[in-house]
Amino acid sequence: MAAGTAGKGTSMVRGLYTAYTGMLNEQKRLDIISNNLANSATIGYKEENVTSRSFKDYMMVKIRDGSNAFIDEPVGKVNPGVKIGETYMDWGQGSLRETGNTYDIAIQGDGFFTMRVTDANGNSSIKYTRCGTFKCTRDGFIVDAEGNHLQGSGGDLQVPVDANEIVIREDGSVFADGVYIETIQLTDFEDYDYLELYGDNMYDAVEGATIIGSTASLEQGFTEQSNVNVISEMVSMITITRAYEAGQKMIRTQDSLLDASVNQIGKV
Repeated sequence: MAAGTAGKGTSMVRGLYTAYTGMLNEQKRLDIISNNLANSATIGYKEENVTSRSFKDYMMVKIRDGSNAFIDEPVGKVNPGVKIGETYMDWGQGSLRETGNTYDIAIQGDGFFTMRVTDANGNSSIKYTRCGTFKCTRDGFIVDAEGNHLQGSGGDLQVPVDANEIVIREDGSVFADGVYIETIQLTDFEDYDYLELYGDNMYDAVEGATIIGSTASLEQGFTEQSNVNVISEMVSMITITRAYEAGQKMIRTQDSLLDASVNQIGKV
């Protein structure tokens, strides 16, 4: 009797663990979807996705079970639940929206704007982004909303402040009143797995990243919108919420079974 009760208790505890891992997995998925929805209007934002994978199966063995003359024997493989596999970016092209602003630039194709970012300590480093919302400073430098400098072929891109017209061609070349100034530096990578998210829409190249030339074209007066499909994300959120609730119900059921096992069967 004791062996049978112990077996039921082990099964119930395993059920609690399986439900817990499932709920934890759904919570992580919900966090990522919530972040996607929060950034659905962020210029140049790329949607994040996550995969799920199961833990490795392990062999379950009956020990001293009276149904087979108390001989230990395997009963098959069991799985303790699921876990997060990997988080990855959807690098698909976002739609373009016309703004008519001189320093709004959209990338069509593969590649990134190259930015010189300065941190709070005054240290500069190179980052990459698809966000093409820029402005011109009093000194003629082209910067983003945070004051980070857009890079040209010769460093920080600078245009004459007294120019009447700034034209940016598809190949990135910049002209002020018909005079060539510089070319915007676009950077692409052989494998985007070597890019690490920096903030909401900027990326850092980690060790192993291989830079290649970009074949993308630029559209002046446009911005690239995020590639988040809001309707699809909302549907996924509903699905995740239901799966999370199923895990909660499973835990409540296992809890009631454990209570019965301890307070009723255990008295026999």
